[in-house]
Amino acid sequence: IAEERAGRKIASLRVLNSYWVAQDAKHKWYEIVMVDPYHNAIRNDPRINWICKPVMKHRELRGLTSAGRKARGLYNKGKRA
Repeated sequence: IAEERAGRKIASLRVLNSYWVAQDAKHKWYEIVMVDPYHNAIRNDPRINWICKPVMKHRELRGLTSAGRKARGLYNKGKRA
């Protein structure tokens, strides 16, 4: 949910991933790694320029990030699935 909110709020950036930071009795905090697809350093780097493709827009809304895949149950293989 945190990735989706951040992706909607800053639509010009792409959500790469997120990770848990802290929690208390009421809230959980996550840090979200977002990438500017129009930055030259991102476009020229062959390891990360896949995120510049148009098909990678709003990955967080389609459950393609690590947290989204976990929520969809795609980490379990075999009998547990």
